[in-house]
Amino acid sequence: MDNCIFCKIIRKEIPCNKIYEDENILAFNDINPAAPVHFLLIPKLHIDSLTDIQDNHQSLLGKMLLLAPNLAKEQGCEDGFRTIINTGRVGGQEVLHLHFHIIGGRERLPAMIHQG
Repeated sequence: MDNCIFCKIIRKEIPCNKIYEDENILAFNDINPAAPVHFLLIPKLHIDSLTDIQDNHQSLLGKMLLLAPNLAKEQGCEDGFRTIINTGRVGGQEVLHLHFHIIGGRERLPAMIHQG
């Protein structure tokens, strides 16, 4: 995807503060962090969103989910973290490239959904 900002980061056309990379996955700090720890975990394979995954993506997604807690702990999330996948317009997805937000720190995060 030529105009995808995450694909440009993967191709090293745009710099990032990388915390992990292998042949299939890239993790880097969010440029607008919502908490002391806030990084993105993305597949190098361009997949628009969670609604676009296929059976052949199962291994990749499993690897990403297994990697998330290890990276979170390395980044200082000793007592938990939040994993968010925004999907589609209604879900608040801003970049059409599947990505996991890993958010945490030392203090308890505020509630995501407020009862009202």
